[in-house]
Amino acid sequence: MFIHTFMRTHCRLIKSGITTYTYTWNNILTAYSRRSGPLDAHKLFDEIPHRDSISWNSLIASYVSHGWHFSAWCLLKTMMRFGLLVDRYTLGSVLKSVANAVEVGFGRQLHALMMKTGLDQNVFSGSALLDVYAKCRVVEDAYLVFVFMPERNLVTWNSVISACVQVGQLEMALQLFDELEREELVPDEATFSSILTLVDKPDYYSLMLQLHTKIIKHCRVMDTAVYNATITAYSQCGSIVDAVQVFEGMGDVKDLVSWNSMMAAYAFHGIVVEAIKLFVRMQQLSIDQDMYTYTSVLSACFEHGKFWQGRALHGLVIKKGLDREVPVSNALIAMYIRYNDNCMIEDAVKCFNHMEVRDTISWNSILTGLSQNGLSEEALKFYCHMQSSHISIDHYAFSAVVRSCSDLAVFQLGQLVHGSILKSGFDLNEFVASSLIYMYSKCGFIESARRIFDYSNKESSVLWNSIIFGYAQHGQGQISVSLFSDMQKFEVKPDHITFVGVLSACSHIGLVEEGFAFLKSMESSYGIPLRMEHYACAVDLYGRAGRFNEAKELIESMPFEPDAMVWMTLLGACRVHGNIEMAIHVARHLLLLEPREHCTYVLLSNMYARFGMWDGRAMIQKAMRSRGVSKVPGWSWIEVNKKVHTFNAEDTFHPKALEIYDTLGILMDEMQMICHFPLTKAELFILDLD
Repeated sequence: MFIHTFMRTHCRLIKSGITTYTYTWNNILTAYSRRSGPLDAHKLFDEIPHRDSISWNSLIASYVSHGWHFSAWCLLKTMMRFGLLVDRYTLGSVLKSVANAVEVGFGRQLHALMMKTGLDQNVFSGSALLDVYAKCRVVEDAYLVFVFMPERNLVTWNSVISACVQVGQLEMALQLFDELEREELVPDEATFSSILTLVDKPDYYSLMLQLHTKIIKHCRVMDTAVYNATITAYSQCGSIVDAVQVFEGMGDVKDLVSWNSMMAAYAFHGIVVEAIKLFVRMQQLSIDQDMYTYTSVLSACFEHGKFWQGRALHGLVIKKGLDREVPVSNALIAMYIRYNDNCMIEDAVKCFNHMEVRDTISWNSILTGLSQNGLSEEALKFYCHMQSSHISIDHYAFSAVVRSCSDLAVFQLGQLVHGSILKSGFDLNEFVASSLIYMYSKCGFIESARRIFDYSNKESSVLWNSIIFGYAQHGQGQISVSLFSDMQKFEVKPDHITFVGVLSACSHIGLVEEGFAFLKSMESSYGIPLRMEHYACAVDLYGRAGRFNEAKELIESMPFEPDAMVWMTLLGACRVHGNIEMAIHVARHLLLLEPREHCTYVLLSNMYARFGMWDGRAMIQKAMRSRGVSKVPGWSWIEVNKKVHTFNAEDTFHPKALEIYDTLGILMDEMQMICHFPLTKAELFILDLD
């Protein structure tokens, strides 16, 4: 409606013959630029008989406001060829365009033009140039422009502080903030909101308190944007109590971002009950909830296993029509995929298939979920689907698919994926390299795993953990222990996973005292609290060495109740050493913790048979039948000529079953001969050659 008024005015001007006044034309051009767009504005521009700098500036501003950056730059060059003067308004528009396009090269050319024309001394042009360097993350140049400006305003200070914030230079941003106060300028919401984004660690809590004091001092406590940034900053500093106080103290100035910030804070700290209460409170107050609200509350349910609340929220998501929003769908997929349950994974896939638009997170969530939940074959098929759909494969996807290749021991496919990784340049990523190390060591190629480790960046514990585990699994525990020492030389801080690997290595090679020394040093020397898996490793350490009394004492000294993993580890040691009394004691605990776990029954039954205790064996078998527990057959597989062969005990379904059993018989005979008649080193060498 408004643009039609301009068109009528344009027609009257032409009809009346008043076409020579450039001022009138420029007014109409400005109206067309703002309301109709660059194309109509350019048509009118071509009709103006006498164009001046204002005409050019209006058209350039129209192109910039619509994001037509290259066209705006071409207009500037044409304007200069016509010999028209470039003023602060011209440069203001073009510099804004350069900043949005992040074209630092052209920005430097404009900087030279400014110095040539003296416009670098103008606060308006200087602030625009400063914004270019800030958005292009060239902080050093931004700071130099700032230093040499003869006049500065608050916008200028905010621009240079924002530049420091964008590259994570908190110290420099705070230094500039102090200088701003010394200049007796009052920081505004943009100043505080910018700095608060960098206050994101518990170490910064005291700094956060100081900043909050300054916010109150400068009377910015009523700015909603600063409130919201303060809630997030307190949360990331580890103080949910302060975040709640700020939120509740906002009164009527809360907006939707405020509620979402508080919801995200609860989700970040795993306070699921309060997150859901806040969500309900929003509904009671009829506050319109958006996709960020649902993403936060779903994330809280996902992180802390509140599945049924998440399922109920899924219903609300559908009711609100947010089920096709990408962030919400991704949160739903993450929630469902977390549970090691086929039905839940099917629900995650349904969410994925229901999405009209998917991003990389959507694809990676499904792939990673399938891989982590033991559905490795499905994960590999999904990876092929990603490739056929021309989805960009990133380091998360590569890491997941390599893990699936490891679990299935499909070495040749793993090599093909490794080739794709090298081609994509992700081989130096720590998580991808770690997965490759795991795959090669799992498939028996520990030397290849070591080569990947040697050529990788060793600054993270992730890679060290993988190679330590690799050597431990290959029975080369001494090398694992040596790698742990090298880790200290490289000043890489070990984590709880590192000690699981080292303890496992000590267990495999019988380094009982050394392993126990590592266990004791975890908390005292490295500040790592002992977890259940560390105690399980230590129990295995004592159990393998036959030191059952010490293993039992260690279990009794645990600060928490031992889980099934700890008792099953001790039961396995009892089987190896034939300690039937201890096995019966351990089995009682296991049958209480996991009455449907078949391994306990089978191990104890076999031990009864081994010692001729047939009544005990019969009792175990009767208990299995009455509880409906059956032995799950173990499967093995091998990849030969790009084909995976699977089989279980006494399997006869393989087409070459007869040949396989004949070969196994020959191998068993040879093993018995070696056991009864020890061969010399020369004979063993000849046998290896054969």
